[in-house]
Amino acid sequence: MKKLWSKTNIGTMELPHRLAMAPMTRSRSQEDGTPGELTSLYYAQRASMGLIITEGVQPSDDGQGYLWSPGIYTDKHIEGWKKVTDAVHKAGGYMYIQLMHAGRMSHPDNTPHHRQPVAPSAIAPGVEMFTAKGMQDIPVPRELSEEDIQTTIADFRKAAAAAIKAGADGVEIHGANGYLINQFIGENSNTRTDGYGGSIENRARFAIEVTKAIVEEIGAERTGFHISPGTPLGGIQDGEQGPELYRYLVKELAKLDLAYLHVMHLGNEKLLQDIRSIWTNPLLVNRAGRALEDLSVDIDRGLADLVPVGVWSLANPDLVERLQKGAPLNEADPTTFFGLGSKGYTDYPTMEELESQEG
Repeated sequence: MKKLWSKTNIGTMELPHRLAMAPMTRSRSQEDGTPGELTSLYYAQRASMGLIITEGVQPSDDGQGYLWSPGIYTDKHIEGWKKVTDAVHKAGGYMYIQLMHAGRMSHPDNTPHHRQPVAPSAIAPGVEMFTAKGMQDIPVPRELSEEDIQTTIADFRKAAAAAIKAGADGVEIHGANGYLINQFIGENSNTRTDGYGGSIENRARFAIEVTKAIVEEIGAERTGFHISPGTPLGGIQDGEQGPELYRYLVKELAKLDLAYLHVMHLGNEKLLQDIRSIWTNPLLVNRAGRALEDLSVDIDRGLADLVPVGVWSLANPDLVERLQKGAPLNEADPTTFFGLGSKGYTDYPTMEELESQEG
C-alpha cells in the first residue's frame, strides 16, 4: 500500500494520503435539517481521512428524501455547517458537502412542505420509504416542468454558495444512486419528450447544466461530481445506451476542469478504463464490497487517484492510523447506521481509547 500513503493535490486541497471518507447517509440532523453538535464531533473524529465527503445534503425543501437529513439552504443550516467545517479544519481535515436532491426518492411525510415528490417523469420508483409512520410506498412523483427544472438548477447554485459560506472546501454534486440527477440519466425513469429526455445528450443535459451553474458560482476547483454507472438503486436502469451515455457525460464534465470525478464502481471494467482515459483530472473510485487488502489496487494500476472508504471509516475514527499500523478494526453495527443519538455514531473507540480501557 505504499502509493496509498503518498501525498496529492486535488482542487485547492493538499491531501496527506490517497484515502477519503465516502459520503454516507446518517439521518442525525435536527428536524429542520440543521446539523447538530454530534455531527461536528462525528466528522472531526474522522478528520485524519484527509478529504471528508459529507452525507447527502438537500438543496431545497423539494430535495429532501429522508427523515433527519441535513440541508444547506437556510441561514440556520449555514450556521450549523459552519460549526462542522470549523471542527474538521481544526482537526486537520478538509470537507466537501455533497449536494443531493432526492427527487422521486422521497415521501410527503418526510419533507417540510409535505408536497408530492418531483422527478423528470411521473414514474414511481417502485420501492418503499421509511417515514415517521413506518415504511410506506413512495407515491408517483410530479413531473418537473421546464420552468421547474430551471428553478431546481438555481437551487443547486444557491446551495453551493451556501456550502462555501459555511466554510466547506467545496461541494460534490450527487449524480448517482437513484437520486434526481440519476433519474434524468436513467432510461426507465426519464420518458420526457422535450430537451431533457430521449437522446443521450438530452438525458445528460440536466447533470451538465447543474454542474455549469455551480462552477460559475463557486469555481471548478471546488466542484466534484459523483456517478454510479449501472447501479440499480432507486429502481434506475441505464438501458443499453448507459455506458455510452456515461462516456458522453464524463467527456462533457471533463471540459469544465472539475476538482474530481467520483465513481461508484460495480464491475464494468471496460467502462471504468474508458472513464479514466477520458478524465485526466483526479479520479476517485469506490468499489462496493472491496476487500481491505485491495484498497490500493486501483491506485497502483493508475485507475484511481483517491480511494473513498465508507463503512470502515464510519466504524473507525482512526482508520488511517489503524491501517498504517496493521491494527485490527472495529466492526460496524448496521442497526445504528441511521437514526438519532450518539450510539453507532460518535462512540466507536479509537485504538488509544481501547488501550486505555484495557490498561
